[in-house]
Amino acid sequence: MQYTLEVIPLPVSDIDRARDFYRDKVGFHVDIDQEVMPGMRIVQLTPPGSGCSIALGDSIWEMAKGPRPAPGSYQGLQLCVADIKTARAELLERGLDVSEPIQYAPDDGATFMYFTDPDGNGWSIQEYRRRTTEPLHQVLAEVARQQ
Repeated sequence: MQYTLEVIPLPVSDIDRARDFYRDKVGFHVDIDQEVMPGMRIVQLTPPGSGCSIALGDSIWEMAKGPRPAPGSYQGLQLCVADIKTARAELLERGLDVSEPIQYAPDDGATFMYFTDPDGNGWSIQEYRRRTTEPLHQVLAEVARQQ
């Protein structure tokens, strides 16, 4: 059995504000913004090129077992790009407050920049230049064929 990670519920205090932020400032595509069943509105957004989305909605947490995470409590969410300088320029043009890139080592995959959403959920953006010639879905498909 194969499993894919496709949706991450994200705790926010204002669904409309978060939708607008991720759509307008970060550039995510709004896949769903509707009441999927009575009293349950879901907003699902996907980063360009990603196979994984975020989901916003108050009722999401009522369906899950365990404690409800506080808005802004998620840290370490990560996006990957092939060119961090181009990504930063696009994000700044959209009005996102994103840090300068920080190169931790000269290796591919060792440069990051950071931002938070209006609630304080923390994101990093990792430059992974290899993705220009080897998109993750192709790498994983090749790995699966070899198994």
